[in-house]
Amino acid sequence: MSIFEAVIIAIVEGLTEFLPVSSTGHMIVASSLLGIHKEEFTKLFEVAIQLGAIMAVVVLYWKKFIDFKSMAFYIKLGLAVIPALLLGFLFSDQIDALLESPLTVAITLLLGGFILLYIDRAFQHPAIHEEKEISFSRAIIIGAWQCLAMIPGVSRSAASIIGGMQQKLSRNVAAEFSFFLAVPTMAAATGYSLVLKDWENGTGGLQKGYELLLSSSENITAFVVGNIVAFVVALLAIRFFIGFLQKHGFRWFGYYRIVAGIILLILLWTGVIHN
Repeated sequence: MSIFEAVIIAIVEGLTEFLPVSSTGHMIVASSLLGIHKEEFTKLFEVAIQLGAIMAVVVLYWKKFIDFKSMAFYIKLGLAVIPALLLGFLFSDQIDALLESPLTVAITLLLGGFILLYIDRAFQHPAIHEEKEISFSRAIIIGAWQCLAMIPGVSRSAASIIGGMQQKLSRNVAAEFSFFLAVPTMAAATGYSLVLKDWENGTGGLQKGYELLLSSSENITAFVVGNIVAFVVALLAIRFFIGFLQKHGFRWFGYYRIVAGIILLILLWTGVIHN
């Protein structure tokens, strides 16, 4: 992977990770257009650069993450991440197979787009306006909703925000809790990919993620640069999203997903992108 390719994918990750448009789906499309989506390091890279996006949340909400007097906050995140950890562990191979399918992304972008068009009207009477009002049981349910994002194109952010709103959270509180939940979820996914998961090394053998990462200076450089770029872009994207959400809700993200899904289907149909 070249530095240019790493920067492009990292920009896509930073822009889309916390928006309800599916970062995984966009990275699959980006790597397909670059012609590197079948490479093992690309698949690892698309998970590993989530570290940069995680740090953007921690930096923006650092007071929340170092408030050790409020243990309930950490317990909620711990409980909410359990469903994703269990399903991710049990169905890792099936999830990996889906990650190679731009057609899956196109379909889920379209379906999710139509849902976002109506989501604001579906949940108009929130009862929870602060994170501390979220119960442990509601946190677990939101975490279960997040598991829908294991299907590429669904969007972890969209699934957890919709789950939050279904649990009576206001739009802003649901969005912020989605950001908070991203930290343990993405940290676990990255740790699993780097330390525990076996990847093909291109010569018929298998390597752990960190071994594949350290196998060449190009991989290391791509990893470092990618995480820095993803961190900076994610900082800007989070600030934009909260302000935009307050003014406009989810409708415009729905329109975007529908248009993006149609364009992707056209690219697949014309052979510009191969499934």
